[in-house]
Amino acid sequence: MRIASLVPAGTEIAWALGLDRQLVAVTHDCDFPPAVRSLPQLTSSTIPAGATSREIDHLVRSAGERGESTFHADAQALRAARPDVILGQTLCRVCAVTLDQLPTDIGSSLRTIPLTGESMEGVFADIVRVAEGLGVTDDGRRLVEALRARLAALTRRVAGRPLPRVACIEWLDPLFKGGHWVPEQVALAGGIDVLGVPGERGVVIEWDEVVAARPDVLVLMPCGFDTRRAAEEAGAVTGRAGFADLPAARSGRVFATDGSAYFSRPGPRLVDGVEILAALLHPDAFPAPAPDAAVRVEVASRVRT
Repeated sequence: MRIASLVPAGTEIAWALGLDRQLVAVTHDCDFPPAVRSLPQLTSSTIPAGATSREIDHLVRSAGERGESTFHADAQALRAARPDVILGQTLCRVCAVTLDQLPTDIGSSLRTIPLTGESMEGVFADIVRVAEGLGVTDDGRRLVEALRARLAALTRRVAGRPLPRVACIEWLDPLFKGGHWVPEQVALAGGIDVLGVPGERGVVIEWDEVVAARPDVLVLMPCGFDTRRAAEEAGAVTGRAGFADLPAARSGRVFATDGSAYFSRPGPRLVDGVEILAALLHPDAFPAPAPDAAVRVEVASRVRT
């Protein structure tokens, strides 16, 4: 079976199911495991590599107003890959190519498996459904069982501990709160998400809402950014008026994380994200995350006007 993936989470699911040899093409954003970078790429983005959070938001909104997307599928590359099945998504036109963007002659002739999960349970269901569609049902069930076992072990370790108030920021400028599965990740890690609601999309929020929530921990997890990029642009948050008065800022518990790897992609590494959050929320109970997963952000001395 020849598998093409139009979404990084699909690539990661296929790989975790042991189907790496069947993957024949992926997206330009697929970067895990690193070996997938050598596969033919089916997509591209119109967003410049060095664009800031504000610039990216403007480009995405402008494209949306024109009925366009900043992501494009390469029909010629897709035909050349000769896939039997395509893994895709219908959740977010901002994050990746959606299945309805495929050329009609391709989309109608190939079997597609969409990822539709908007919660942790939905993601687990997607993994099983992908496994069923790719003929490895038992492997899918075993993978989900292993992920559930990791979560169960973690929740036992945080049981009975104080629950810090956590604010998760999915985009830095403008501010978006973490949505979909992120509030669940926080709860599983032993915290209380003071901004997000499980299953709801991340939406634009005002800075005053963050200030009023008085988070004990502030986690920056911008969609599509790794830890280094999130830390570089953290000033869009830490430079705002009133930031230094937040409990999280006063206690030095403001973190930049790899949102792309652990909080944006609805795949197996969401469980890694829960483990990272647990280490940030309960540092006396868990080893510190690797620097490429999360770093502490220094409080900016200037105040944004």
